[in-house]
Amino acid sequence: MLTTLAVANYRSLRDLALPLRRLTLVTGANGSGKSSLYRSLRLLADASRNGAVAALAREGGLPSTLWAGPERPVRDGRRAQGTVRKTPVALRLGFAGDEFGYAVDFGLPVPSGSLFNLDPEIKRECLWAGPVLRPVTLLVDRAAGIVRLQGSEGHHSIGLTDSVLSEMADPGAAPELMLVRERIRSWRFYDQFRTDAGAPARRRQVGTRTPVLGHDGGDLAAAIQTIVEIGDSEVLDEAVGNAFPGCGVRVVSRDGWLELLFRQHGLLRPLGVAELSDGTLRYLLLVAALLTPRPPELLVLNEPETSLHPDLLVPLASLVATAATRAQLVVVSHAVPLVRAMAAVAEELGVEVSTVELVKEGGATYIAGQKLLDAPSWHWPKR
Repeated sequence: MLTTLAVANYRSLRDLALPLRRLTLVTGANGSGKSSLYRSLRLLADASRNGAVAALAREGGLPSTLWAGPERPVRDGRRAQGTVRKTPVALRLGFAGDEFGYAVDFGLPVPSGSLFNLDPEIKRECLWAGPVLRPVTLLVDRAAGIVRLQGSEGHHSIGLTDSVLSEMADPGAAPELMLVRERIRSWRFYDQFRTDAGAPARRRQVGTRTPVLGHDGGDLAAAIQTIVEIGDSEVLDEAVGNAFPGCGVRVVSRDGWLELLFRQHGLLRPLGVAELSDGTLRYLLLVAALLTPRPPELLVLNEPETSLHPDLLVPLASLVATAATRAQLVVVSHAVPLVRAMAAVAEELGVEVSTVELVKEGGATYIAGQKLLDAPSWHWPKR
């Protein structure tokens, strides 16, 4: 299980060390940095899929994602003064867990005649055993284009353009690296499913077994039927019934195409997905995502309350807490009633839960109430 998420110089996240629990609830006012925290987790996941540099490019390149304030943020409300930068440009991301920790440091390349001088370059990248980085626990260490592996003689000189996690191809050379890579690649992110008339979830789907709901929800019917056949169908029925008393869902096949039907009390026929309200469809998508028969290492939800009726917040809280008994979850939300309900239900189920409120002072994001000694132990590898 992950115990710490660390981010430095990513948008408003000037220097953040976030403690993680089995269920971590992140809340805060608009503009406090919740979306930046969610994006930083996605960027970490992209590092394992040969996509960290491309992901930064999609955000406008490294300069546009960097902290825009002074090197030492002002927290007392005074106006920040412009200064000459004394330290190198650095965007740092990392995490630590019970078994492994990982950190990556992005910077700008040495100026040259290339037209790609704004492409981020990985200056340092480390993987270590245990929750805290120490020289004796290093398993993989990359610096200046040279990768050193624990237990191997010499070093590997390679021209990596992206993360070691994504580009090291020899499982025998670094088995721990391969293990961590596969774990990170299992992370799942769901961010405000589309529910408009043209949304993928409203279309018919070819029937294939689907233990993991796609990020766009286009395989909703297949995912629901997979839960019915190889997952926990009783919990599925309970999740739908709690939200919509007297209602239920079933999947039918017509010439190999799957269609989700919603049975509602008082109606003579079930409703198809094209007839469902945005809120009802979004809730069913969350049911399919959270009750997956193949739980991931980490599941991250961004504002799951979007377009849901207030009456659905308590059933959603129960659904999230139930999912947290099988996988580690991070939920980013600005709905205080939902956050409180999720925390209460999780505690009833014996799930370790942490509620984190983000606040912004002087343009930088902080954890409300976190003092120096409250932050988890974290050390960035030096360049």
